[in-house]
Amino acid sequence: MKRKLAVALTAVLTLAACGSSASNDAAPATEAAVATDAPAATDAPAATDAPAATDAPVETDPPTGADGVLRVPGDFGAIQEAVDAAAPGDLVLVSPGTYNEAVNVVTDEITIRGTDRAGVVLDGEFELDNGIRVLGAKGVVVENLTTQNYTSNGVFFTSAIGYRASYITAIRNGDYGIYAFDSINGQIDNSYASGSPDAGFYIGQCFPCDSIIDNVISEHNGLGYSGTNAGGNLVIINSTFRYNRAGIVPNSGSYELCYPERDTTIVSNIVHSNNQADTPAIDVAILAMGNGILAPGGIDNTITKNLVFDHDKTGIGLVPFLEEGANDDLPTPDEWDVGCAEQREEPPADEFPDTLLWEAQNNRVTLNDVSDSRVADIAVEGVGMATEELGNCWGGNIFGTSAPQDLENLAPCEGEGSGDWTLGVLNVLTWLADVETAPPSVDYREAVIPDPPELPNMPDAETAPVDPAINIIVDVDLDAMVVPDKPA
Repeated sequence: MKRKLAVALTAVLTLAACGSSASNDAAPATEAAVATDAPAATDAPAATDAPAATDAPVETDPPTGADGVLRVPGDFGAIQEAVDAAAPGDLVLVSPGTYNEAVNVVTDEITIRGTDRAGVVLDGEFELDNGIRVLGAKGVVVENLTTQNYTSNGVFFTSAIGYRASYITAIRNGDYGIYAFDSINGQIDNSYASGSPDAGFYIGQCFPCDSIIDNVISEHNGLGYSGTNAGGNLVIINSTFRYNRAGIVPNSGSYELCYPERDTTIVSNIVHSNNQADTPAIDVAILAMGNGILAPGGIDNTITKNLVFDHDKTGIGLVPFLEEGANDDLPTPDEWDVGCAEQREEPPADEFPDTLLWEAQNNRVTLNDVSDSRVADIAVEGVGMATEELGNCWGGNIFGTSAPQDLENLAPCEGEGSGDWTLGVLNVLTWLADVETAPPSVDYREAVIPDPPELPNMPDAETAPVDPAINIIVDVDLDAMVVPDKPA
């Protein structure tokens, strides 16, 4: 199979920095010519009276940011001004206030940090596109602040190698709360997202991603998490996805590169009550509504030790994804391990259908606690392929209902399966008809969303040393993980 050529967009911003010149400021020391005018060697005052060398302003008035900390608004009136002046390794430290800015970052290894998570607010006023956008810069960190009311994204990393978003609150943004696209070696942690039509959190178009989402809360979005064509040491862990249209939804599709979606690990999360009818929502979120963990067209994923409850359709569902307007043909199994870097160099197939049906294949669903699903707690179905030929397996889950019936005996992860695959099938195609009567999207600018819960500040935000995202290591011991307790 041939694939789509990648089109790279590089944004070049000219940086302007200004600071004092030590050679100019110290000039008075070279002008102390009194020694030639002294009437006698004993009367020469030069040694004691020439103060210029010790009074040079370079010693008492260092350039702004010389200590590696650029303070806003203390040193710079705007965050963008400080970012433009920053060098790799610098900290842009932002004091409480509301900043109506769309900040672009092109410098490697800088940190943008608020001193107070709730008090440092970047507000797009429904006019600016992205709160903070990192354009290909490596190792950038954004932490301990709030981004809200942007027409696109709260925090956006694109084409980044090494990134981190920590202690971020992203509210009512027009696409995603925190969005990492075509980026690798990343970490999103201790963050909160609500009120976005697409997803609260997104990692997409990367393989291997070598990235982690840890200890986040996503609520009142279209999707709690979306991850098109992402995977390869990608872990979603210790997080809560609630009150979205749908919870965790990784999917495949040729409309982005690096297809298919594969090798994502979803472990030890709380996923509940994702049936919310009054959120902003893109079309896919409306179609997926009422599902907890759903993997449309996902391949080789591990879904384990999650607590999943209260969903109108499935708690954990493996279903096909129907893509219209395809850009390539389906990858064959021998191409599932092709990395993103290699795939983007290949052209698309000479001929391919307009519509692709991505089947969910070779996924492992084990040791989850799933309950109170109105259609089925655990479910799987193929449309273009027989369900029993998809290679998915199930084992050790606590559940009440399944589609087909007796699913863990039909497709166990250990040993041979047995039973009748025709009993109690899911009938996923009926979901297409459900869209016609589903509650429509609510404008993200007007949707009623709750105030965020009490969220922790980054410890020692004003004094903690910087930690650029240059050594993100994703190494999770699945054996040590447990199913979370049910919240009160």
